[in-house]
Amino acid sequence: MSVSPAYTKTFIISHNVIDENGHVNNVAYVQWMQDIAVEHYASIGGIQAQGPNSTWVIREHRIEYLLPAFEGQEVEVCTWVENIRKVRSLRKYEFVRKADGRLLVRGESDWVFVDINTGSPQAIPEKVSQIFSSQELK
Repeated sequence: MSVSPAYTKTFIISHNVIDENGHVNNVAYVQWMQDIAVEHYASIGGIQAQGPNSTWVIREHRIEYLLPAFEGQEVEVCTWVENIRKVRSLRKYEFVRKADGRLLVRGESDWVFVDINTGSPQAIPEKVSQIFSSQELK
């Protein structure tokens, strides 16, 4: 069961993410995962809640590529926070082609909450955890 409701965004695949095989390069998905995670977190007040001396860093990405995507296709990316632990949080992602509703990619990122000055993991403050659960689950 997820901690937060899903956050979605739709975009058109641009030429600059297409690789020599004619489809979206795998690295683009990692960038999109990070971008939507940051966008979601900012939209619910996460940056303000964490304060100036903390940040999130990635510990691990896991991605499963199911179908290729191509330039000009419309894709919806959906993300949600699956769980929050002492210093870590698991966020999941799905990329769906809008034209046919097919799941293209699914992934997850293990994020670690750290002290910005030392880089050491630190406990996720209650006010940060609460910003996710204060959203209405669908």
